Amino acid sequence: MNTFVYEYEGKTYINLTNRCSNNCDFCIRNNHDGVADNYLWLDREPAAKEVIDCLEKRNISGEAVFCGFGEPLFALDVMLEVAAYLKSRNIKTRLNTNGQADLICGKGTAQRMKGLIDKVNISLNASNARKYNEICKCAYGEKAFNAMLDFVRECKIYIPEVVLSVVDTVGQAEIDACRALADSLGVKLRIRNYIS
Repeated sequence: MNTFVYEYEGKTYINLTNRCSNNCDFCIRNNHDGVADNYLWLDREPAAKEVIDCLEKRNISGEAVFCGFGEPLFALDVMLEVAAYLKSRNIKTRLNTNGQADLICGKGTAQRMKGLIDKVNISLNASNARKYNEICKCAYGEKAFNAMLDFVRECKIYIPEVVLSVVDTVGQAEIDACRALADSLGVKLRIRNYIS
């Protein structure tokens, strides 16, 4: 059975795809088949109506988060349709992403999310392209890092809140370098706990 919508720590999460352009060292998929009791490997990707039908059965009290076992932007059109439904119900929306939007979807992804996504959390994970590619093993190689930074700048124009994040396993020196980079971009940095 496919899990398209699940609850975790008081929030509603939406699992649209298992496709991802990264193969990160720290990815939860390396050690688990899901989050808590939610099995998140999909045998097919949902249509927007299927996700909306799942959401209709829930009383969503917190924000709804596009984050599952893959990069949500591989299902951009479905995500935008579901986000429009959520916004029609006055539900806050968040996208957790690797930030390679314009490499995955083409230019203008951030603008397409205007008015539909309230917060974007972008996984920075490293302070430079070489380190990023070592950790994330990106299908786009080192160009993914600068594309991600460009996406941060674009999101600042169209999305009310933009946050970068880094996993706590990278060490304090790298966390400090990532914080300096986030400061230079005018966004917050969030330190995420590694889930072993």
